Amino acid sequence: MKRIIFVCLGNICRSPMAEMMMKQLVAKAGLTDKIAVESRATSTYEIGNSPHPGAIRELQRQDVPVVEHFAKQITTTDFDNANLIVGMDRQNIIDLKELAPADDQNKIHLAYEVLNRDAEVQDPWYDHKFDRTYRQLLELLPLWLKEIM
Repeated sequence: MKRIIFVCLGNICRSPMAEMMMKQLVAKAGLTDKIAVESRATSTYEIGNSPHPGAIRELQRQDVPVVEHFAKQITTTDFDNANLIVGMDRQNIIDLKELAPADDQNKIHLAYEVLNRDAEVQDPWYDHKFDRTYRQLLELLPLWLKEIM
């Protein structure tokens, strides 16, 4: 089983949206027995909290199945078990590289790296543009699915 983990600062906006959208893509591709999808935070700010209501509303608006989720911080075990760790912005990548064991550094990638672009999935927590986050992830996630396969 291959394991992909999406990561953002608090694990209540971008990364759970990515997780739920990717789970839908994986299911549609018939790969649920081959790919596990999770999400984590780099910080402890939101641990135990549910996704932001704006994230949930946008996923529902787009007919993405919403699964129960509570924010968790990434752990050493997560680094060890993951095949691919995708951070939403440059600060996430900096934080992940500080947290990751040396042997797991090569698993960490910026979300837009899959398009060879130095861009970021912008944080909707600040401006509540969850539709923008959805569109950005919709562009990236099918490519990450190909990448992990």
